[in-house]
Amino acid sequence: MEERQLKKTVFFVISIICLGIFTWGFVSIVEEWKENEISGFDNGVFDVVHAFVSPKLTIVMTSITFLGGVKWLSICTIGVVIVLLFMRKYPLAIFVALTVGLGACFNWVLKWIFKRDRPDIEALIEQGGYSFPSGHSMGSFIFYGSVAFILFRAFDRKIYKWISVCCLSMLILLIGISRVYLGVHFPSDIIGGFSAGGGWLTLCIALYIYFYKRSDWKYANE
Repeated sequence: MEERQLKKTVFFVISIICLGIFTWGFVSIVEEWKENEISGFDNGVFDVVHAFVSPKLTIVMTSITFLGGVKWLSICTIGVVIVLLFMRKYPLAIFVALTVGLGACFNWVLKWIFKRDRPDIEALIEQGGYSFPSGHSMGSFIFYGSVAFILFRAFDRKIYKWISVCCLSMLILLIGISRVYLGVHFPSDIIGGFSAGGGWLTLCIALYIYFYKRSDWKYANE
């Protein structure tokens, strides 16, 4: 009983710390942008990333960025929800649907609030809409992060747990890099997207654990 309670306490402490870090990261980017102090960072990263531009790499980056697009993530979300429903994992199905769906709405609201124009450079692909925070970065963090959370809980062996987390984390990072490479986002847009997505995902996971596992903890403490 005491061990279960300790795990519960540790989990929520870690959740609060992660939420605080992501919130701090997002607020810091916004403050630096509004004070016009972020351009040096953005331009510096642009110079480094665009030094590697080549036709073959552009094809690779275009394919990677597709994995973070609205259409692909929508299809994958529906697919994951259907699989979870088929497996009778109803709480997890609801978790994925609400986390990803409301997360997309959250990104739209943030873009509407900040209304940052996209980089004034020659982009390698066409992309409309506002720039901050990056929808690809935020959406991929939320969706692939949700999948990582599910797989981490599903696998019994720790090696499989961490392999799945590391692979999906790398994919999220590559999607963010691809947006900068293709010239459709400032690097600070990517960090803002990761921060907002990470904060949202942390909150949703904490709420999921609280509402759907509360009965288990109560039972364990009886």
